[in-house]
Amino acid sequence: MAIHVGKPTEAAQGPDQEQPPDARADGAGDRHRLTALQGLAALSLDAMASVAYGPESIVLVLAAAGAYGMGFTLPVTLAIAALLAVLVASYRQVIAAFPDGGGSYAVAKRHLGRRTSLVAAASLILDYVLNVAVSVTAGVAALTSAFPGLHGERVWICLGVLVLVTAVNLRGVVDSAKAFLVPTALFVGSILAMIAVGLFRDGPASTASAAGHASALGEGATAVGALLLLKAFAAGCSALTGVEAVANAVPSFRAPAARRAQRTEVALGALLGVMLIGLSVLIGRFHLQPVEGVTVLAQLADASFGHNAAFYVVQFATMVLLALAANTSFGGLPVLMSLLARDNHLPHFFALKADRQVHRHGVVWLALVSALLLGLSGGDTNTLVPLFAIGVFVGFTICQVGMVRHWYGERPQGWQAKAALNAFGALLTGISAVVVTATKFTEGAWLIVLALPLIVLGFEKVNRAYAQIGESLELGRVPQPPHRARSLVVVPVSGLSRLTCQALTAARSLGDEVLAVTVTHPAAEDRAAAEALRRDWELWNPGVDLVEVASETRSLGRPVSGYVRKLAQTHPDTQITVLVPETEPAHLWQRILQNQRGSVVAHAVRRDTDAVICRLRFRLGAPTGPQVPDASFTRP
Repeated sequence: MAIHVGKPTEAAQGPDQEQPPDARADGAGDRHRLTALQGLAALSLDAMASVAYGPESIVLVLAAAGAYGMGFTLPVTLAIAALLAVLVASYRQVIAAFPDGGGSYAVAKRHLGRRTSLVAAASLILDYVLNVAVSVTAGVAALTSAFPGLHGERVWICLGVLVLVTAVNLRGVVDSAKAFLVPTALFVGSILAMIAVGLFRDGPASTASAAGHASALGEGATAVGALLLLKAFAAGCSALTGVEAVANAVPSFRAPAARRAQRTEVALGALLGVMLIGLSVLIGRFHLQPVEGVTVLAQLADASFGHNAAFYVVQFATMVLLALAANTSFGGLPVLMSLLARDNHLPHFFALKADRQVHRHGVVWLALVSALLLGLSGGDTNTLVPLFAIGVFVGFTICQVGMVRHWYGERPQGWQAKAALNAFGALLTGISAVVVTATKFTEGAWLIVLALPLIVLGFEKVNRAYAQIGESLELGRVPQPPHRARSLVVVPVSGLSRLTCQALTAARSLGDEVLAVTVTHPAAEDRAAAEALRRDWELWNPGVDLVEVASETRSLGRPVSGYVRKLAQTHPDTQITVLVPETEPAHLWQRILQNQRGSVVAHAVRRDTDAVICRLRFRLGAPTGPQVPDASFTRP
């Protein structure tokens, strides 16, 4: 079996692989990196869109305590905004200290140990994947609410939206940022306008959207307990998902990458905080009551603008942004996976980049797993939401604790205040993680509790596999001087042709000795073909012996690999190479006309022997000239 392995600590060193973060920050490479504004559009959609369900999550929890409980909406939101400020300040420091990206994974790896860093990485992966599924389903839910006839097709619509977002990201992170600038600006502008207009109203302009819907407000409650406030706080913290995405994708920014990423982080925090607090103020100002079947954001738009065109603009902008908020995951997760691949916790191909600076394998993997989740959930947002915020809170907490260790170790000026800020943030996010997990455990959170250790075990298994391969290859050690061994080249043939001549010419240039091998079968027509080949070979006399290998069955690969095995036993000090001649059609569709004998032989020899495989491509329709074989090497 072919194994292609790079040095474990240098998984991306080839010419077509990833370079250091700013190694190509100028010239053509810089055009495929983000400005601060583009970063805000490409990486903040998750956080921006969360204002559509964050305040609603708070309201739905507090509604259990009736109108009295609703009065705590603003205090709870202010606590969340304070946590947001702590997180933004912390992640600004993370960006400066870890400009290669990775967020909580990079922080934990340096300051909390490898195992803790893997827990952080696993939590981020879960959060990113669930973000794609939740964002797409929520956006499609807004569409099907406006057009109920599409409800039965919501899974296919979800998959269509996912394909669209994936295709945009495969073109490059800058192209995706440009594509999402307009919907992001439209959403932020409409929310801010709604807040501004609502603050100048003495009462709601309209309540048409909530008319005829049953109230979700509890009755008879006169007190609000600490547990209810904690649940409301934890539920509202779903609005903070996505805050870490900028720190995870620092290498995607133009130089100076860290400074641009910090500006983006601050802008994201400021906009998100203003929108959350503004919406909370409007909820209290209009004495909003949650109702079944209508979102809180829709009621606020109705109350501020009235039931007119502006109301539908807000709904449309919300629908589009929710559907496209998945782009945050496509910007952050592939970078995180590339870092894990560099550290030998994921397959090395996740560290590769395409010409447009895209981690193509990470993007495709994320799309496939998200599509699976969409199919299993039936496109239902409520099935996925209970799983959503747990992973990100675990990552937040680990990152904050790691930054406390960072300040304690570095001890720059004012480090005590910075460490205290991170410790306070760790306390808040840790409480949120525990409360969310406990309150949502029976609603599906147990899946996350089970998935986290399984993903970490998967990381460990991949790492051990790379360690074993590295030990076998003696990576990091100075090898013995190379020496020249006698070379024997085996060429499978089935008849005389120009391809046979090209193959023997290449073989004689590669080896000290060349043997042509043909497989014969006992059937009468096969015996006649073998005798004809033998006569023609003697007449041609190419200077290469033709060896006939008998096979009772009509198989081809196993007889050739068996003969090569015998050669290896009788010639232990000889380097054996099997040169497989193949035709390559001028057109792709013509490949279905080929018999694939070359692939069968190459696979059998690679599976059963340690011989080197060379595949000679004879391009049909190409100018006459020497052909260069493509070589793949098996593990000794």
